[in-house]
Amino acid sequence: MPKIRFDEQIARRYDETSADWYQPTVLEPAVHFLADLTGDGAALEFGIGTGRLALPLRSRGIRVHGIDLSEPMLDQLRRKSGSEQIGLTVGDFVTTRVDGSFRLTYLVYNTITNLTTQDEQVACFRNAAAHLEPGGCFVIEVFVPGLRRIPPGERVRAFDVRPSHLGFDEYTDFVGQILYSHHYWIEDSELRTFSAPYRYVWPSELDLMARLAGMTLRERWAGWTREPFTDASTSHVSVWEKTAEMNRYGNPAGSPA
Repeated sequence: MPKIRFDEQIARRYDETSADWYQPTVLEPAVHFLADLTGDGAALEFGIGTGRLALPLRSRGIRVHGIDLSEPMLDQLRRKSGSEQIGLTVGDFVTTRVDGSFRLTYLVYNTITNLTTQDEQVACFRNAAAHLEPGGCFVIEVFVPGLRRIPPGERVRAFDVRPSHLGFDEYTDFVGQILYSHHYWIEDSELRTFSAPYRYVWPSELDLMARLAGMTLRERWAGWTREPFTDASTSHVSVWEKTAEMNRYGNPAGSPA
């Protein structure tokens, strides 16, 4: 399966195409939520990207470190004021370890689905737990799989139809929980396209991954302003708390390698 590549073209337009996520009504509740959990500790962001959350957290005096696989995305972050105060590590957030322990690790904007196998997603939880101090928390923001919107026999659903952008999700593997997101837009009078695979994951599945990593669910909300999570919610913000010490293999202490 092809991997998602956030190359120079994607990185250069990333903030522009994600402009809605920079709106104060969207950004400020997320920053407040994460800052509240971090307190006077440090935070580690998996998939830090161009620093949408890391920079305002750092401006609040919170020590922030970030991991990202894409050098072009990190180059965009380094061009921004305040980035020099954020620790950055190039690598994947499934296996990459950084020094120190953190009060909070977080993975937002559906990025857990960039990992296209269940094994990778489980390993991500173990890596998050391995970086946490006792009682620390791991936060994920991710969509709830919208399979109820897919009629029997259909595999494609439009999620964004605007003159400036067309977006379609194509469900290619209902068993493996894989969908491809296809994007089309016009740039400099030319048609640009981007397609990438994602593994959608259920809230209960994430809870089990957390347990395997020595964490338990602390809270789950429909959004950053702590709206109640219901069976009608289309996304969730979940918080798991580290409840067990981890061994050197990233598993709860006392468990097999």
